[in-house]
Amino acid sequence: MLINYIKIAWKVLLRHPFYTFITLFGISLTLTVLMVLTSFLDHLFSSHYPETKRDRSLYIMLMVQRDSARSGRSSGPMSFQFLNKYAKTLKTPERVSIFSAFNSSNAYVGSQRIKLNTKFTDADFWRVMDFDFLEGKPYSEQNITNGDYVAVITDDFRKQYFPDARESAVGKDVEIENIHYKVIGVVKGSPVTRPITYADVYFPYTAPKSNYQRSDMRGGFMSILLAKDKSDLKAINDEFQDRINQIPLPIVENDNKYTYLEVKSEPYAANFIGQILDGGPGLKAILFGALAFILFMLLGLPALNLVNVNVSRIMERASEIGIRKAFGAPIQTLVWQFIVENIFITLIGGAIALLLTSGIIYFINSSGWIAYADLTINLSVFMISIFVCLIFGFLSGVLPALRMSRLSIADALKS
Repeated sequence: MLINYIKIAWKVLLRHPFYTFITLFGISLTLTVLMVLTSFLDHLFSSHYPETKRDRSLYIMLMVQRDSARSGRSSGPMSFQFLNKYAKTLKTPERVSIFSAFNSSNAYVGSQRIKLNTKFTDADFWRVMDFDFLEGKPYSEQNITNGDYVAVITDDFRKQYFPDARESAVGKDVEIENIHYKVIGVVKGSPVTRPITYADVYFPYTAPKSNYQRSDMRGGFMSILLAKDKSDLKAINDEFQDRINQIPLPIVENDNKYTYLEVKSEPYAANFIGQILDGGPGLKAILFGALAFILFMLLGLPALNLVNVNVSRIMERASEIGIRKAFGAPIQTLVWQFIVENIFITLIGGAIALLLTSGIIYFINSSGWIAYADLTINLSVFMISIFVCLIFGFLSGVLPALRMSRLSIADALKS
């Protein structure tokens, strides 16, 4: 029976090319936007180069301090000394890395200024992340202990600073903010959409201007706790929270007294979304309002338009419905037939959308709009797209199907 419904749907498509074009255009355009959006969300939150271990990592990104009335609040990254004491000494993680947010710096080639984003890290940063070293190697604990002025640079900065691509950059000198560093390694860069790893130049945390010796609780550093296995994440979080709970309160910093302290270790997506939701009820309302509006515009309006198109398309088949009813076809059978037909048409639109999405993603990746962009249509994106196709086909087909199946035999035969 299902094969027969699909054959009927195909014949209907060929019977009215104009309706077919309008329907497939609306479906493919809508699903293309949704697939590109899904691919971008996958690009933001899933495990990709060089952050391939996100699924077994916990992120410590923010410290929140509040007074006793919880009316005053101070939040931001932590100091290196705080993380070194409360995170680096944890026993459960496989590795713990401490790194800074990226900072702005400048380098010069002759009179040309190169704007840079720089980052200070420990040696474990290169073990937690999976950077592709094109030349050289990362700096080690020994480099940090010695206070060596070394740096790892990206291939993009290498091209700008060392125009001769035939010569190795390893061992050469770079001058950044009037300080000379020896290039120890060259890596393929990370997209700006991955702020944990994004930078043009990476320094040991002992390099000048890192402020790693700052004794306050707050500073400019964050941390990643890498588990040996996903099953260890809860134990790691419990151990870290036990450490935080042992910090004596209240805390006095910069003439402010704080009686409440919160430092979370969370998966990447939860941490990212949590920081937005922690911005207060106004920001929450804006976020959820924007999401609702986007979903309505991308899914609701096209579905409503396709409902109208499908009603017009099905109305022309009223005599067919009347004859089938006259021969005893139940309402459920008619409804199921029209829903299957619409899902079949939607899947054709989805196939067109898949081709369009592949072209758009290729254009985005090669355009340079997002440096090192690597949007893909992987298995998760594909499966989500198929699910959206089915939902979209069901939503835009069920109302016309119910309306036409309830036509009386006399009214249907008159049409």
